[in-house]
Amino acid sequence: MQTTTEANSKKDNSADSGKDVLKMTVPTGRMQDKVLALLKGLGIQFSQESRSYRPTSSDPMIEGKFLKAQNIPSLVSLGRHDCGFAGYDWIVEQKADVVELLDLGFDPVRIVVAAPENLDLEKARSGSKPLVLASEYKCLAETYIEQKKLNSIYIRTYGATEALPPEDADLIIDNTATGATLVSNRLVIIDEVMRSTTRFICSREALENKTKKQKLEELVMLMKSSLAARKKVLLEMNVDKADFERIVKNLPCMKSPTVSELYQGSGYAVKIAVDKDEVPSLIPKLVAWGAKDILEYKLEKIV
Repeated sequence: MQTTTEANSKKDNSADSGKDVLKMTVPTGRMQDKVLALLKGLGIQFSQESRSYRPTSSDPMIEGKFLKAQNIPSLVSLGRHDCGFAGYDWIVEQKADVVELLDLGFDPVRIVVAAPENLDLEKARSGSKPLVLASEYKCLAETYIEQKKLNSIYIRTYGATEALPPEDADLIIDNTATGATLVSNRLVIIDEVMRSTTRFICSREALENKTKKQKLEELVMLMKSSLAARKKVLLEMNVDKADFERIVKNLPCMKSPTVSELYQGSGYAVKIAVDKDEVPSLIPKLVAWGAKDILEYKLEKIV
């Protein structure tokens, strides 16, 4: 029979372990698939029921929640969540006091100032009427107006910013990956405010918890190894003894090739990790040098 002391001890231990569970926010929208794929590669999967924003985590020490990317920097800064994924543009826009753990490089965009292609900006600036600058980025827009000393009025937009000019705005500040949307709306880029990618961030408070800090450091290490592996492949080939020296001295690799002797000393098996971009030009060279039975493998992690 369980004593009262034992029951209370188990309850206390459960409460303590709950304090160490890492509260992670994952963005909804275009970022979500890439972030979830990255986490899956680390062995962390979130299963979502119906339209719930609170998925079940495969890691008992991680508690997940799906939120709009724009909400994540401020909520992590406030300590409502321990960590999350957000665009650098929204971190700067919200002046979020967070710790950037890793630049994932996902979804690279430029935050630009754009205007109608037929706008005479100098004439408009010298006019008596203030320019109307529209953007979702209130802080970035107001800072830009101040820095450029523009006679301008800022108005807040809620999506489809590029639709406002020329009738409703003279200038816009918006994010763009390729510029195609701006071109299709007959807008031209006249300035660049900043560049942004997806970042993995945490609160300063989370780093004060020894268990959470260790978990975050492990996640960063695994993310780096997974991202590095995406740029590499493993090539394995058989090489005759007569061709061995010529091939090995010309092989690109991370450090040095892995070599093992084939059965009955008929040659060597050689393995190298190389950049994906090198493979199309490298394989024909290997064949010309005498390599045989060339295999290409996808890498999951490089630590």
